[in-house]
Order: sequence, then C-alpha cells, then structure tokens
Amino acid sequence: MPTALITGITGQDGSYLAELLLGKGYQVIGMARRSSTMTFERIEHIQDDIITVPGDLHDQSSLVALIEEYKPDEVYNLAAQSFVPTSWNQPLLTGETTGLGVTRLLEAIRQVNPKIRFYQASSSEMFGKVLEVPQTEETPFYPRSPYGVAKVYGHWITVNYRESFDLFATSGILFNHESPRRGLEFVTRKIANGVARIKYGISKDLRLGNLESQRDWGFAGDYVEAMWLMLQHHEPDNFVIGTGETHSVSEFCEIAFSYVGLNYQDYVVQDPRFYRPAEVDLLISNPAKAKNLLGWTPKVNFRQLIEMMVEADLQRLAKK
Repeated sequence: MPTALITGITGQDGSYLAELLLGKGYQVIGMARRSSTMTFERIEHIQDDIITVPGDLHDQSSLVALIEEYKPDEVYNLAAQSFVPTSWNQPLLTGETTGLGVTRLLEAIRQVNPKIRFYQASSSEMFGKVLEVPQTEETPFYPRSPYGVAKVYGHWITVNYRESFDLFATSGILFNHESPRRGLEFVTRKIANGVARIKYGISKDLRLGNLESQRDWGFAGDYVEAMWLMLQHHEPDNFVIGTGETHSVSEFCEIAFSYVGLNYQDYVVQDPRFYRPAEVDLLISNPAKAKNLLGWTPKVNFRQLIEMMVEADLQRLAKK
C-alpha cells in the first residue's frame, strides 16, 4: 500500500486529494498546523480513514520527524498562506510559509529519503502582470502580490532541488480552482454564499470588488487528479493546469444569480474596499502539455461548477 503525506490536508485541495488517494488504496497522512481552532470541517467525512498529524512548514525538525516516522512514497505540499489579499497584510508570514516552507520540506526529503516523489502547488498568480496570453510552462513570471512572489520562490526552489539533487520534484502551476469547500473569503464562494443568503432573505445585497476581473476557473476535484497524475509520470516536470477558458466576475455573478431566478444587477454592489492594490491581468491557461503527457482534461465546466457551489450553499443554509 503506497503512503502519501499531504500538507494542508484541512484545506479545499487537501480534502479532495485525500478522497482521491483513499479511493486508490493509499494510506493517507495529513499534516495540519496545530492551532487553538483546528478546523476539520472539510475532512470530517474521511477523518477515520486518514492519519492526521501536527506539523508546521516553519519547523524543519517536525518535517524531518514526520517523514522518518511515516515513510511516505509521495509528498504533496498544499500548505500555504493562500489568500492573496491577506498576503498584503502579512507579507512576511506569507514568505515564510508559502516560500521558505517549501525549502524546509524539500530539505527534509533530501535528508531522510531522496527517493520520495514531491509535488509543489505552484500558482497562476506567479504570472500576475502577464507577459503572454495564454500562459504556458514557458511563460515568464511577473507576480503582483506577496503571495505570487512567494509562490515563485517555492516554484524555483523545487526546480533547483530537482536539477541539483536529482529529486523527483514536480511543480503544478494551477489556475483558479473552486468548489463548495472553498473558503468564504474567496470571491467565487462569496458569490455562491451571497446568492443563497439573498434567496433566503438573510442578506439584501452582495458587495464585491472589480467585476471585470477575469480568471480561468475550474473544479478543485478535477485539479487534484492532475496532481496525482504528475507524480505517476515517468519524470518530474512543470505542468500548467487550467480549463483554457476565461470568465469575468460579472459572468460568474450572472450564472449564480440566474440559478435561483434573480438578476445579479439588482443585488451586486461594487465596493472599492475589495479592489486589490495591484490587479493581475488576463489569466488564462494553455494546459496542452498536461493533456498530451498526462492525459488530463477537466470534467466539470464553468456553469456546472457555479451551479454546484450555489446549490451546496442553498442546502447548507436550509439546514440552519
């Protein structure tokens, strides 16, 4: 039975990846930061099937101890300070976790067992002020936030360990991926939850930032499959993962509100408080390499994703 260690298992991607790996017969070890309010909500339904262990990307010795004890065959590094606006308020913490944390984990793998296959969660935010459209594995990076900058560091240190120490270290450059398990601070979930609250008469309006902002949005459940496929590939590499389509926030709103028979223009208020200090431009992926080499394609389309998210929030609120 192969063993996988997932950092950030309590997050959106960690929970979907854990489900996928359990279905493939893995023993799953989930690393979670010990805090006064550890939230296991996303993995509640599989908590009995996985081993959850405390560990922290700030702490080298805890990572070494984990790898020595559980002897994973694969390590998926999904832990990060992953919310872009927060990275402006906490730039040093973001750099420590999202950037240097990757180095600590790679160093632990190199010390304990360099045969481990390693996956680094890179991000389309690394492209930021994009230098070409669409973006591929060869597109130069121009990050526009402390989060994007930290992800660039994590990405390049992964490539350096691969080339310098012959580690199987792979980097997945994932474009925006959403789900009903997305945190409420992210715009897609904020919209889905807002629609449900307005439908049930709990809220009167929904305040958002830049409605013309465009993203390449896919379903997180599809994207974790790409992570797994990367570690089954015969050699480590970098892969762009996305849908190859771009949509605006206003389009997202239109589909979400129309799902419950409402017109978004009657409820959405643009609020300057939610604008980013530096907006990224047109993020749109070219996932051809992943399609050709890994055989990966997304299964859930844009409309299905939005309707799935709104429906989940309607049900969540109905229970309350």
